Amino acid sequence: MTRPPSVDAVLRSPSGTVAVARFGHPATVAAIRVAIDAARASGDIPPLDAIAGIAVAALDRAAAPSLRPVLNLTGTVLHTNLGRALLAEPAIEAAAAAMRAPATLEYDVETGGRGERDDHVRALLCELTGAEDALAVNNNAAAVLLALATTAAGRDSIVSRGELIEIGGAFRMPAIMASAGTRLVEVGTTNRTHKRDYEEAIGPQTALLMKVHTSNYRIEGFTAEVAPKDLAAIAHAHAMPLLDDLGSGTLIDLSRHGMPRERTVADAIRDGADLVTFSGDKLLGGPQAGFIVGRRDLVRACAKHPLKRTLRLDKIRLAALEATLKLYRDPERLAETLPTLRLLARPQAAIRATAEAVLPAVTAWAGVGWRVEVTECRSQIGSGALPVETLPSAGLALHPIGGASANGLADRLRGLPTPVIATIRDGAVRLDLRCLEDPDALIALLA
Repeated sequence: MTRPPSVDAVLRSPSGTVAVARFGHPATVAAIRVAIDAARASGDIPPLDAIAGIAVAALDRAAAPSLRPVLNLTGTVLHTNLGRALLAEPAIEAAAAAMRAPATLEYDVETGGRGERDDHVRALLCELTGAEDALAVNNNAAAVLLALATTAAGRDSIVSRGELIEIGGAFRMPAIMASAGTRLVEVGTTNRTHKRDYEEAIGPQTALLMKVHTSNYRIEGFTAEVAPKDLAAIAHAHAMPLLDDLGSGTLIDLSRHGMPRERTVADAIRDGADLVTFSGDKLLGGPQAGFIVGRRDLVRACAKHPLKRTLRLDKIRLAALEATLKLYRDPERLAETLPTLRLLARPQAAIRATAEAVLPAVTAWAGVGWRVEVTECRSQIGSGALPVETLPSAGLALHPIGGASANGLADRLRGLPTPVIATIRDGAVRLDLRCLEDPDALIALLA
């Protein structure tokens, strides 16, 4: 059997020299040793250059980022597994600027003293929601946790049984409440809860009433729930606050952009909620964040709680949030400047035109064994926002002919240099093109 070349010989080869320059000596040596050991174990010793190439390929794979851009052709705009909202260009620029230099994260330039990091978004959040005060944390679950830990630890929180949601990753509202140290008191039934259910459950240990947005489901049929305004009246009659968890949360009336109306944060404040919690990376269209807005004394108490420090945001996300919130000051142009809203409001005719533009390239790439057609479909908003509402969309359906495999084609799509994420339904691979604004991007990728 031919002996494999030495590590030193591979290092001195042209490919080995380039690898050392790119990846460093220790990593290159380790990769070459792995390649030589594999060749020795197989008994098939390739030429020296081939061993160097194997090592370089392994180093390339190891150096590639695991967090990779993809084309989201699933039809779910706010796809949790794909990172939810796309940031607006001003937010990206603000985040990049915050990364490149020291910043006034907790520094007051005017006084030369210590500042508060929430000051960067507090005034904007109050302006856009009508709240007295506001703060930002890591996500909405963190906002709920902090609000409950501050206002209801060691005491009871009353929630309708029909609002005890489970969110993504099997995290459940009762578990979050238990982690905050509050005791859950369930009232009503799964489908019907009345005013008297709350009133009869209030006792000496009751800290607050809580309303929870049923983010990812809707109960229909023989149902009843207490309106937020009435729930606030009950809470205030007993000198206790109402915590209104809006989940996804929106700052604008979505019906202006052709979508079903969703209760806004300002609606919740007007309805009498003392604290409102909601997300930053869903309908709001910003980076991952959670917000607590509402009564100044309660928000200030949340800001002083020890948990606040563990849940706070860094300068990068705060910079992106500030830039995102400023876009809401120009509501007439919001559908142009905010990618999430632009994608959600995209008309079906424009999406169909995209489908027709990419049809020849997709057909050629799929090859024999596939029938590709333009088709109408329904997009989902995603991330628990308007869970039963869909948006008219268009895309491509790739139907297998003969023995072609839908799973195999989906694998091929994910194996492209920029992975294309599709869905499989009714035996066909389906590409919903709502989130593909540039058809040339897909055409060039397939070519």
